[in-house]
Amino acid sequence: MEENQNNVDENKSNNQTFKNVNQTDSAYKTFYGEEKPKKSGHAGFGKTVVLPFICGILGATIVIGCAITIPTLKGLIIQKLVTAPADSSSSENNNNSNSNNLNTQLISLQGYSDTAVGVAKKVQPSIVAITVEYSVNSIFSRNAQTATAKGSGIIISEDGYILTNNHVVSSSSSSSFYEIEEANKVTVKLYNDDTEYEGKIIGTDSQTDLAVIKIEKDGLTAADLGDSDSVQVGEFAMAIGSPLGLDNSVTAGIVSAVNREVSDEDGNKYVAIQTDAAINSGNSGGALVNSKGQVIGVNTLKLSGTGVEGVGFAIPINSTKDIYGQLIEYSKVKRPYIGIGGTDLTEILVKQYNLPTLGIYIRSIEEFSAAEKAGLKVGDIITEADGTKVKKVDELNEIKNKKQIGDTIKLKINRDGKEKEVTLTLQEQP
Repeated sequence: MEENQNNVDENKSNNQTFKNVNQTDSAYKTFYGEEKPKKSGHAGFGKTVVLPFICGILGATIVIGCAITIPTLKGLIIQKLVTAPADSSSSENNNNSNSNNLNTQLISLQGYSDTAVGVAKKVQPSIVAITVEYSVNSIFSRNAQTATAKGSGIIISEDGYILTNNHVVSSSSSSSFYEIEEANKVTVKLYNDDTEYEGKIIGTDSQTDLAVIKIEKDGLTAADLGDSDSVQVGEFAMAIGSPLGLDNSVTAGIVSAVNREVSDEDGNKYVAIQTDAAINSGNSGGALVNSKGQVIGVNTLKLSGTGVEGVGFAIPINSTKDIYGQLIEYSKVKRPYIGIGGTDLTEILVKQYNLPTLGIYIRSIEEFSAAEKAGLKVGDIITEADGTKVKKVDELNEIKNKKQIGDTIKLKINRDGKEKEVTLTLQEQP
């Protein structure tokens, strides 16, 4: 029904256009008439006024025509025409524009194209294509088979360190029919270089889906990292990587949203940048960049399915810096650790099991953990952390992850209907 309405509107628009053209033709005929216009009463008027006037117009036309044929002058003329402010607009429109602080100035398509070309040229040398080989054990074969996966990476140092996604180089995929082992071989291809460089996995982190690999080569072009905290909705965004094995591909769009909370197939949650720049399989680990050619995110996820188009996500680059720094230094990410297994209590669970309050129900405690040393017990309900009410494990983790190993955290718990405060010292996560 909506499509039909659009067609009707379009037909109306076309009819209106034709109507305007017909009215113009009619006015033309009315103005000039069908009869031959009468000559002027003065015999010298044509020579002394009309002829010089026509010659002047022809001369100006020739000069402008010559100017337009010169590329530099043509560009200046077009730019002036396209970007000139609309002086003829009404004061009312100007007031509305100023009150809304909107940029209503037109821009040339050539300018947009030049931006995209410049960004691609700057960033492509810092993006690599990654191929990973896995051994797959299957119940249908006695011998292990070899499978490959492809992705992208971002050069973060001149001496060969490359940032990518954990799921690119480390697969935990398995079923009752097969099992994928750790990567046997990682191969890296540089921009405009057919040489295949062997990559070494330096460190991986499944929680943030980030990993660092390294190749033995110096003099690489490290990416220019931007400030993802300053990214605005609507600004230019370009995704660069190797989708579907098509190395050095670029797609462009805008930033659709910031601070978007999303979850992957494994249940890991991310606060991501959303973009409509096309992201496909193989783009993972590649760069999302701004109009300055600065990396603002690591392309990671996309929504797919019937009716889904142009919904991709990138991990903000600012949140990766501490992670890849630790991966390079320690081959892992050191995180503070409490040592409990918790369940979020809902109103239904509280009523069903006759529990005293909402909060995080402790269902298990790790041996020798900070929780055990602080005296927490199975059945305790955590209701506050450092003075902030918590009802979900994610809320507790958010508070905990802002601290360092060795810091203390104060928990308020409910044990058998009585409130109690417990202070524990955070340990390093095993």
